[in-house]
Order: sequence, then C-alpha cells, then structure tokens
Amino acid sequence: MAQTPLLDKVKSPADLKALNDRELRQLADELRTETISAVSETGGHLGAGLGVVELTVALHAVFDTPRDRLIWDVSHQSYPHKILTGRRDRIRTLRQQNGLSGFTKRSESPYDPFGAAHSSTSISAALGFTMARELGGAPDPALGDAIAVIGDGAISAGMAFEAMNNAGHLGRRMFVVLNDNEMSIAPPTGAMSSYLSRIYADKPVQDLKQAMKGAISLLPGPFQEGARRAKDLLKHVTVGGTLFEELGFNYLGPIDGHDLDQLLWVFRTLRERADEPMLVHILTKKGKGYGPAEDAADRGHARAKFDLVTGTQKKAPSNAPSYTKIFAQSLISEAERDDKIVAVTAAMPDGTGLDLFAKQFPKRMFDVAIAEQHGVTFCAALAAGGMKPFCAMYSTFLQRGYDQVVHDVAIQRLPVRFAIDRAGLVGADGATHAGSYDVAYLANLPGFVVMAAADEAELVHMVATAVAHDSGPIAFRFPRGEGEGVEMPATGVPIEIGKGRMIRQGSRVAILSFGTRLGEVLKACEALGAKGITPTVADARFAKPLDRDMILELARTHEALITIEEGAIGGFGSHVAQLLADEGVFDTGLKYRSMVLPDIFIDQASPRAMYDIAAMNAPHIEAKVLAVLGVAQVGKRA
Repeated sequence: MAQTPLLDKVKSPADLKALNDRELRQLADELRTETISAVSETGGHLGAGLGVVELTVALHAVFDTPRDRLIWDVSHQSYPHKILTGRRDRIRTLRQQNGLSGFTKRSESPYDPFGAAHSSTSISAALGFTMARELGGAPDPALGDAIAVIGDGAISAGMAFEAMNNAGHLGRRMFVVLNDNEMSIAPPTGAMSSYLSRIYADKPVQDLKQAMKGAISLLPGPFQEGARRAKDLLKHVTVGGTLFEELGFNYLGPIDGHDLDQLLWVFRTLRERADEPMLVHILTKKGKGYGPAEDAADRGHARAKFDLVTGTQKKAPSNAPSYTKIFAQSLISEAERDDKIVAVTAAMPDGTGLDLFAKQFPKRMFDVAIAEQHGVTFCAALAAGGMKPFCAMYSTFLQRGYDQVVHDVAIQRLPVRFAIDRAGLVGADGATHAGSYDVAYLANLPGFVVMAAADEAELVHMVATAVAHDSGPIAFRFPRGEGEGVEMPATGVPIEIGKGRMIRQGSRVAILSFGTRLGEVLKACEALGAKGITPTVADARFAKPLDRDMILELARTHEALITIEEGAIGGFGSHVAQLLADEGVFDTGLKYRSMVLPDIFIDQASPRAMYDIAAMNAPHIEAKVLAVLGVAQVGKRA
C-alpha cells in the first residue's frame, strides 16, 4: 500500500487551506495514487477522475466548499472529489450495495450540491444556484460562488448552450471550467470538438503567469489572449469574437490542467477579481498518471476490478454473448441485405455495439455526440427521406429525446426503429441509469409498436421485425449483460406484429411475461411444480399492440392472471388491465396481479440484488402465484 501522509491528514477541504503549494502538489500525487488503488478494488470510472486530480485539488484549495457550490457535470469524474470531502473511508464501497454512488448525490454529502449522471446539466445548475444567491435564497450551507466543471463532450449538448446563453444574458458572477480532454466516452464528434481543437492547434499552451504580469483587471487585458487566438475561427458563425464570448462569457485559456501551480494562480485571481460569467478552458489527459489507462483506447473510461500493476481487468468469464453484441451482429446481418439501413447513436458507439456496425458500414453509422434530441429528429428525417434508421440509445438516455419521439416521430408516423439498450435494472450505476420507464412512455403513443426480447434469440427476430416494419415507429428493448444461452437462429425472421407466444401450458394460473423476466418465471414454475402447481406461461413479446386473443384466452381459461415486466407502473401490465376491464373480464371474477418495478428509485447493487429489492426474482414470482391462489401458507410449509 502506497504511503499517503498528507492525504491521511485531510478530513475535509478546509484542511487544504493549511497546505502550501508544494504540499498541494504532493497531495495531488497521493490523491491520484489513492484513486487508482480504490478503483482497482471496486471497478468504475477510472480515466475521468485521473484527468481532474489537479483540478480537484485546486478548486477545493481555492474555493470555500460546500458554501461555494462545486458542480461536476456527469460526475463520473468525482471520485477524487469524494476522497477529499470526508468519504475516503468509504471510497472502497463505490458502486456497491449500500455504498457510495459512482456519481454525485445530494443525499450523500453536502459537498455534492447537485446530483448528476447524465451530461450537460452543470451550467444550468450553477446558474440556478447563482440566481438563488442573488434573490436571497438561504439554504444551509449559505450560498457562495457556483462553479460548474463540464467536459468537452458534454458541452456539445444543446442544454449546455441554452444555459450559457441565459447566464451570459444575466451577467452574474459564476464560473464554468471546460475540462477539455479530447476524449469523453468515445472520441467527441462534431463541429464543437473541432472548434476546441483549433483554438490551440497552432500554439502550445500559453504561460498565463507571464501573460498576466502587470495586469490590474480581468478585462480586456491579457486574460483574453487565448480568446484572441481564436478570433477568426468562427467568423462565419459569430461576428467579433469567440463563441463563448458571444454567449456572454469572459474566456480564459486554454491552460494546462495538470499544472497545479498555474491552476491555483488562475483560480485565486478569478476568485478575487471576477465579477461576470467566466469560462476557464483547461487541457487535461484522461487517465493521467496511470499508464494502462493512458494507453487504452478509451483512456480507462469504465473499468472492472483490475490488477494494480498491469491494469489487467478481472472480468468474469462470459457464458453467453451479450445482448448488445447480438443486437449489433443482427443489425449488421440485416444491413448487408438492405442498403437503406442506417444506425444512429448519441456518443455511445461502444456501449450500443454500433462501433461494430461502423467498421462494416462507416458511411451508414452516425454518432451525433451527446445530443439525443437531435439524434431522434435526425432519425425522423432519415425515415422521411426513405432510409431505415435504427436509433440505438440506452433507455435512460432516450428519455432526453422524448419530446422529439412524440412530435417528430410518433405524430408524423415515421418508421424510426428504436433499439433500446440497458432496459430494466442495470446494477452499479444505480437509479440514474435504470431503464425503468420506456415501456410506459412509448406504449401510450398512438401507432407505436413496443416489443421486449425475452432472450437473445428473440432479439434477433425483433431486429428483423423492425427492419420489415415500415408503417410507423417501432421499438424493442433488451437488458444489459449476457443472454440466456439459448440456441441461436441462423437468421432473424420477422414476428407478426402484436403476436405473443405460448411457452408452456398449465392450469389455474397464467403468467404473462414481457421481457427477460421469463427466465425467472420458468425457475419459479419449477419450484411451484414441486408443490403440485403448474402455471401456464406465455411471452407477450408486445406491449403494444397487445395480443388480444391470447390474453383474453388466458383470462377465460384460468382463475388468475399475473403479468410481469422490467418496468415501472403504467407500462405493459397497465395496458393489459385496461384491455381486461374494457372487455368486462373482471366482471366474471378473474384474479389479476401485475408485477412491476416498485414506486421507488433503487440504489446501486448487483442487478440480481436490485431485482430482489424490486421483488421480481423467481422466489417472489413463486410467492405471488401462491398468494393469488390462496395457498401461500401451504407453500411456506412445503
């Protein structure tokens, strides 16, 4: 275990005030060592945190947190911040059940003033805190300055520019630190990324200490040197200066984000003198200080537990291909036969499997950067233009494009194919990344087809179904992780729209499954069989349109009907209940139960543990069947 004598003395950021600059440099080295050590044991987002170690030390040394609100955009880079803010003793519980969150979380610490996990919210939040201060808001602790730290990938999203435009108009003192590491999750794409690169492409990082000699005020003086270098780059977009200046921010940079002396000097100067919105552009290296991360293609973005010396990840052996890989392979197979198929993702080519698609069809894959709203509307117009777009996004991120799903896709009945990854409960990233709501928010839209794959073979067929469906929008959802290990079809075969499938015939109670809980349902049936109970099991496949005939037949021939889905209330089970009510089935005494995710946000744990909390694993399904049949006590004694 590496020695960390200075870090051992730090219980809160206030302890940094007693350290001189040389000691702060040593503290940064120790903080980097501790971060690497902790993540090697827990897994998690490594590279982003290593890239902001010096920045984290500088901000906490100069500003007065938690009175000054330090807001980390996305906040996957906040592990060093957590170590400095009284949570070092729990840092090895990161992303584990009952442990520290992998992101900032208001309920976890007063040093986390604003929770995150999605991108591009920090500037809006910083402006909100700033105006709350101006208007006399009096939370505890009292409001000081607001500092947003946002990456070059996150600042490409529209919400960041909306916030900057508003902040520039209001003109109040606040700070935005643009952490430019040229590497978000995937290499950032788009004009914004190119613009940032061009700002400093022709000259090395400026020596701000030299540039500021003799300066007596921030503006217009030498602080604008970095901006002047960019004066002519965007004349076709803005007139008379940089994009940031046109939005009302005073721009400073770019500066070396790993030169702690320079960072301390700049932030101390700004804290004393700034009276308007300031944007400080710093250059950092993701994975800084740990060779295996620096040398990795993703700079150590997300890591399983790893060997501290070699960086080798300790991943469990795979028993079956992942759903994501099956989706990508199926889409590639379909695209080989149909040149109208295109794929769109929002800064997640690796996570959605579309990096594989891009290798085969580079001109037919579009990474629109962190811009889900644009991505959805882009797909809508691609569809209107005669293409077959697959919009591949995580369920939790598709939420950000919901208005566009409604107005630009559904109302216009455009055949956009939504491939919704990370459906259901996803594990260590917790509530912010759970795919809990897409069934409910899509199945209530007229003309929308909504499917869920019960296993990886079904996913192959659903990709084929989406390709063949041209009369309106269609979505299919699948979870994170490995498939069930079922036999795979040679090729996908389109499923009849709105047609479920019978899995096994039984009596008394029918279980209607939507999605990958089907495996748990069958395990429950094995246990029930030992008690002399043999449920009928069906795979709904479709939440919309429902298989009316199959559902009504199940209701007619059984005492009880139980639905189960990996989604929140208002989804598949609610649509089934509406059908049964409309058809008068409840008038004849059918017992109906719906197993859905509970009305709570479930914190991080393993997926299985999260489904235990949700009461949706095999023992819970067994108990539900026994209870609805009135034999629960018998079941407990068996």
